[in-house]
Amino acid sequence: MQEESRSDCGCSCGGEGGEAGAEKRLGWHEYFMSVAHLISRRATCTRGHIGAVIVRDHNILSTGYNGAPSGLPHCNETTCRIYRSTHPDGTVEENCVNTIHAEINAIAMAAKHGVSIGEADIYITSSPCIHCLKVLINVGIKTIYYDKPYKIEHIDELLRLSGIRLVQVSPGANPTA
Repeated sequence: MQEESRSDCGCSCGGEGGEAGAEKRLGWHEYFMSVAHLISRRATCTRGHIGAVIVRDHNILSTGYNGAPSGLPHCNETTCRIYRSTHPDGTVEENCVNTIHAEINAIAMAAKHGVSIGEADIYITSSPCIHCLKVLINVGIKTIYYDKPYKIEHIDELLRLSGIRLVQVSPGANPTA
């Protein structure tokens, strides 16, 4: 039986698998950061939507977004309960009592499903707060990729001491990796 040859494959590649008219393929950083932004759309925090994706060897291990613990009322359903804390430099920070950050939720989901995340990387729509960074250090995350900076000055020393890399990646930048 002879195979049939067709030049109209139905994709936008130009017919014969060529590059004409083809969309540029996403790089790994852009792909994972885009996934983090998509995940952030599930967030229930009324103050910010953050998404996180834990990755190793170009495979997604776990995801998380900011919101209340499972089964408890979310801030978009009730009132946000804000508390204030003061950093040693005098900067006042406000956080919500109800919300678990995206990074912690991604770690919790990995633990819940028995997924090892040691030696992995994480993509987050904003750089981690100091509390999340401490947990990321303890679980063995090697590189933190983020889109928007969030109080990076508070985490500089911990980054330096821990050896974790912090790399800014924008979803539209398409860096090669």
